[in-house]
Amino acid sequence: MSYATVGDVRVWGKVDESAWKQAQTCSEHGNVVQALLMADHHKGYSQPIGGVIAYDRQISPSGVGYDIACGNKAVRTNLSIDDVKPQIQKIMNEIARNVEFGVGRVNQQPVDHDMFDDPDWSVFRHIHPKVHDTLKKLARQQLGTVGSGNHYVDIFEEQSTGKVWIGNHFGSRGFGHKTASGFLNLAAGRDFLAKAPGESMDQPPVLLDLDSELGDLYYRAMKLAGRYAYAGRDYVIDQVLSILGATSDFEVHNHHNFAWKEQHGGKECIVVRKGATPSAPGQLGFIGGSMADISVIVRGKDTAENEESFYSTVHGAGRIMSRTQAAGKMNWKKRIRIGGEISEERMMNAVKQFDVELRGAGTDESPFVYRQLQEVLDAHSNTIDVLHVLKPIGVAMAGANEHDPYKD
Repeated sequence: MSYATVGDVRVWGKVDESAWKQAQTCSEHGNVVQALLMADHHKGYSQPIGGVIAYDRQISPSGVGYDIACGNKAVRTNLSIDDVKPQIQKIMNEIARNVEFGVGRVNQQPVDHDMFDDPDWSVFRHIHPKVHDTLKKLARQQLGTVGSGNHYVDIFEEQSTGKVWIGNHFGSRGFGHKTASGFLNLAAGRDFLAKAPGESMDQPPVLLDLDSELGDLYYRAMKLAGRYAYAGRDYVIDQVLSILGATSDFEVHNHHNFAWKEQHGGKECIVVRKGATPSAPGQLGFIGGSMADISVIVRGKDTAENEESFYSTVHGAGRIMSRTQAAGKMNWKKRIRIGGEISEERMMNAVKQFDVELRGAGTDESPFVYRQLQEVLDAHSNTIDVLHVLKPIGVAMAGANEHDPYKD
């Protein structure tokens, strides 16, 4: 087996002590079936990123986290690298101009979508009409916006074929964030729309019994946020296909911040994955690297180790440097950054060397703050097959100083 059991946690890859402590804390609270860390794990809020906790009839809003249904979509287009590479500067300019990054819409009217007629909006009306109206208005304003932080739109070349792919990464935006904070507030006996609770990063998980009214409401709201995230990623991919004048013939689409009802060991579990990609046998996943690294399409293997991973794998390369360490601290009043180990010149040299056309992004998303993706993929070689290796030729992200409270 490629993993080690440390305390009560199954760990793939090199152990990050701070993330392991969080996973161990999670393992000691509630009806836990198993706690696991994927090879890209690092410290998060309550449940570590790259952490997977399987529960018996319980769900954890703090485990799913604030960016409910953050995930990836990738499509293979009908174009080849020779069709796109000569125009990549123009294409990336069009993407930066037409796709909405940052906190909300600037250039376009809100998107209408049939998911706004979804019956599960009644969850929020049940809590309070004001909650319903506030969250639905925010959701309308932000559908199809990418946000900031580590969220992106990429143009890729498939290394073996020269085919052009499009990929994106973001979640349920402010709607998901306010859904998460709202249920954490309710669990603490506070008003849903109060400021998000300010507990410690290392606090124990917040747990709801799935059979309780609050647990059922959260589960339905989380799934609604998941459908919202899918709709947003679909919208942005369609925008980029239109910019390219392309069609797609293959797609991969998955969440990696979510909770699923699954069968493991002959019993139903609620599997909470924060920064972890589902990898059941035959299941496809899109896993992104940094702006100067490969991304991949993977497929889950039918192996004992994959079963023991609760059919979970990495969601990315894994951060090894904090945002503040990399980019310094932002003084929003003066609009300047203070400190930071990674200079813009160093980041741009790395991007140029990898031959990527970059729009936006700050040094807190530079290649130096992440592991190499191949390193974490190798740790899961017994659980996933890599089907397609994608090299970025264009990367678009929000600007370095974009203020977005829902960024990741």
